[in-house]
Amino acid sequence: QKSGLAMAAASADQAKGKRVQPPWAPPPGSEPPKLCLYNSLTRSKEEFVPQNGKKVQWYSCGPTVYDASHMGHARSYISFDILRRILMNYFKYDVFYCMNITDIDDKIIKRARQNYLFEQYTAKNPAPTQILEDVLTAKKPFQVKQAETTDPDKKQMLERIDAAVTAALATLQGAVQSGAAGSLLQSQAEVLLGEAKDLLSDWLDSQFGSQVTENSIFSILPKYWEGEYHKDMEALNVLPPDVLTRVSEYVPEIVEFVKKILENGYGYVSNGSVYFDTAKFDSSEKHSYAKLVPEAVGDQKALQEGEGDLSISTDRLSEKRSQNDFALWKASKPGEPSWDSPWGKGRPGWHIECSAMAGSVLGESMDIHGGGFDLRFPHHDNELAQSEAFFENDHWVRYFLHTGHLTIAGCKMSKSLKNFITIKDALAKHSARQLRLAFLMHSWKDTLDYSNNTMESAIQYEKFMNEFFLNVKDVLRAPTDITGQFEKWEGQETELNNSFYSRKAAVHAALCDNLDTRTAMEEMRALVSSSNTYMAARKTAKLAPNRMLLQSIATYLTDMLKIFGAIDGIEPIGFHVGGNGQKVDLESTVMPYLKVLSDFREEVRKIAREKKVTEVLQLCDGVRDEILPELGVRLEDHEGLPTVVKLVDRETLLKEREEKKKVEEEKRRKKEEAARKKQEQEMAKLAKMKIPPNEMFKSETDKYSAFDQMGFPTHDAEGKEISKGQTKKLKKLYEAQEKLYKEYLETAQNGASG
Repeated sequence: QKSGLAMAAASADQAKGKRVQPPWAPPPGSEPPKLCLYNSLTRSKEEFVPQNGKKVQWYSCGPTVYDASHMGHARSYISFDILRRILMNYFKYDVFYCMNITDIDDKIIKRARQNYLFEQYTAKNPAPTQILEDVLTAKKPFQVKQAETTDPDKKQMLERIDAAVTAALATLQGAVQSGAAGSLLQSQAEVLLGEAKDLLSDWLDSQFGSQVTENSIFSILPKYWEGEYHKDMEALNVLPPDVLTRVSEYVPEIVEFVKKILENGYGYVSNGSVYFDTAKFDSSEKHSYAKLVPEAVGDQKALQEGEGDLSISTDRLSEKRSQNDFALWKASKPGEPSWDSPWGKGRPGWHIECSAMAGSVLGESMDIHGGGFDLRFPHHDNELAQSEAFFENDHWVRYFLHTGHLTIAGCKMSKSLKNFITIKDALAKHSARQLRLAFLMHSWKDTLDYSNNTMESAIQYEKFMNEFFLNVKDVLRAPTDITGQFEKWEGQETELNNSFYSRKAAVHAALCDNLDTRTAMEEMRALVSSSNTYMAARKTAKLAPNRMLLQSIATYLTDMLKIFGAIDGIEPIGFHVGGNGQKVDLESTVMPYLKVLSDFREEVRKIAREKKVTEVLQLCDGVRDEILPELGVRLEDHEGLPTVVKLVDRETLLKEREEKKKVEEEKRRKKEEAARKKQEQEMAKLAKMKIPPNEMFKSETDKYSAFDQMGFPTHDAEGKEISKGQTKKLKKLYEAQEKLYKEYLETAQNGASG
């Protein structure tokens, strides 16, 4: 309407003869992509709409702390750290992140009790013969357990333990029977103790486990492993949660939570335990059980794993109205920690802890709940059911995110299967950045195979990016005045800038599409490739590349890698230089001195080349190849161009130096091999040249039996006359030898006359 009025007014003014502005209309524009997340509640990508503006309430299942954290755990922790950083630092959401520590659990109780009993056993310093007798006794129930196990992965693990114990037993039995010395018996007994720890612990637990009642025994183990977990997360550059909840600190809240579920009619008490009534809940019009994996309802194996090893005895299972019901509160047996409750001494069920703790901190509904793919059923489905039973709603979680498995050579990593690589072991081989890059290069929700190929791809990506950053820094170090930094754009600059903006748009679209870092990383790689092509073309033309354009691209890529958590430094461009947690900008501090050294070396080399002083040139090469790499400095000499100075990780440079030496050694070896072969060929040719043509066939008695007066074959080995065709071929060989022999005689004659 306004536009119409403006046009009418303009027409009226034009009618009066006035010059006026033409009408204006906004461009059609385009719809920007919206952030969508893969929601396990719908098994599809859904537009992300937080409940309260830009605030995002997020709860993630943390570790059960009874052993070292492994790379299977890192799959979730690093992946969620990446997603959290992108939501906070790229999409600018105000994320409130809550995570739990499970420090009361059947696995923790059993491991703590067994560790305590095993330590008591070894503290008594049993004699080698006693250890032998006890292991033989403990082996019987272990082998029964092995025979009853149907899970192929668990069976394989038990077979490995059995084989190791059997071998150690045989060694000690042999030593005892042969009357070996006490020191030898003791060392072999210690080996057996190490191999048989698991089956001995099981055996000791079955005998004395019920006598372990002191609660503090069950807190030492999780406290230690929680500390190790936090150290691992810091080493991986994983941000700490805003709130950390421990089950042991929330027992009163858990008791209140269970009471409310009972009051709402969705639970029942049985023999001092409290169970969730899945049938009652599912029959309610406003509720639905197993929202995540409805097809898994009735899966007894999954349900029993969810209840825990100590909670699936026949008497415990018989307490439930339905096999699908699960424990909210477990009456403690002898040998288990316990807390007071209205139903007697007991401890929390596994699923209830997350519901009570998340509910206490985040309230009746959260935006995001995260966890590993294998937690969907029964853990997360049971969390949803009991929380919605408590709050009497159907939206406790709006978006459920599940990270994919991590496998080693196709096999799932697992503590219980003893098939894992600890985070510390992984960090001993690769840097935290390389591990993160490997995760960034794969979809967060799909299975990731942790292999040499996976890590090599990450290492090469890091190297590719680092070289680009170092080259751009070198361009920016070239001296210029304040106006000289703004250079004229030609077609090449416009082309690269167009590529820059299209790649930025593609990165944004990828991140909107379920935080697809894999595609984003590939778009970033393509942007670097375009920039490298541009720099190479400028170098070939002996022209300086455009500083401002390259600086913009390098800054953008650095910022993206900072958002992903792959760069944790203060430098505006590139990876942090300087180890041992230094936060100082080492590059700006040392580069002026290195530039002076580089310029001085360049002048010295120039004079040495003019004066042909090879010793000085060798010294200059030594500074470049031997001395500076030890300090983390790489010099790159380019014919007709200034030397490029780069600060690079010392270990990387030393590895490069070793590789270079290997290549040079291989070149030298090949050169020597080629020279040797050439000499052998020449010697063979000379030996052949010395043979008179009338003698060349006479030695081949396996082929020929008669010759004419010229030494030419007339009959083959069987006495048959040589055919015309064969004679023709032999004649050619004969004539060639005549020529060679003549050449030899002439050479010999010239040598003699010389």
